[in-house]
Amino acid sequence: MKVYKAYAKVNIFLKITGKRGAYHEIVSRFMKVENLYDELSFTPKEFEYFEIVGNFSCTTKQNTIYKAYEALLEYTKSESLKKLMVKYAINVKKNIPAFAGLGGGSSDAATYLKMCNSVLHLGLSLNELATIGLKVGADVPFFIYGYKSANVSGIGEVVEEFSEPLLEFDVYTPKVEISTPKVYASYRDSFYNPLDDAKIQELKVTSSLQILNTLTPKEANDLFSPALKEYKQLQNHHRDGYFFSGSGSSFFKVKES
Repeated sequence: MKVYKAYAKVNIFLKITGKRGAYHEIVSRFMKVENLYDELSFTPKEFEYFEIVGNFSCTTKQNTIYKAYEALLEYTKSESLKKLMVKYAINVKKNIPAFAGLGGGSSDAATYLKMCNSVLHLGLSLNELATIGLKVGADVPFFIYGYKSANVSGIGEVVEEFSEPLLEFDVYTPKVEISTPKVYASYRDSFYNPLDDAKIQELKVTSSLQILNTLTPKEANDLFSPALKEYKQLQNHHRDGYFFSGSGSSFFKVKES
């Protein structure tokens, strides 16, 4: 069976711009990590229940792939989708660490949606898939569009391609499981300082390389300070010159050429 790649991402910068109910609005530059990806494929199975084969710590119903299946089924009411998942399991070779700020779960969900759209000839546009994906997670639309680099804003639903060369990264993920809601709550309680419009526009037109050359890790990512406050052991893992991705716990830097 064909194998599909679900790529990781890093956040070159991540700034909070405001609140929307229980959510935080952001502006962020997402960039694909070319050398880090999960591998997804359909594989025949014996039993009729929905099956994900892979190394996951969550239950099937908590898995983003299952949530993507439910969202796709709700949107399409497709009988062929039901039949597909009766006959086939979704096999995931997991290479992207979980709880890492690299978007692994979101990328898996997006890749699954695109696989089903292709295999079943559902004819859904990328915009439709992104709308479905947003029900699964805020980062899913970026992975649906498949851009190398993009400015992502709102709560993740606004994805604008940013034209620039793809950078190569060294990425490492300490064994610190971080709760994204906990980090955002800490930001809201102790660090809340949303970015103004002029600074947002400036960041959105600046290249990723320039941003990484001019900002410190704490300046680039509003979630780094609250993550350090809530998970003090992170400080022991931070190496000079490395930036923090998402709500962590991964660090990255551009590979030396």
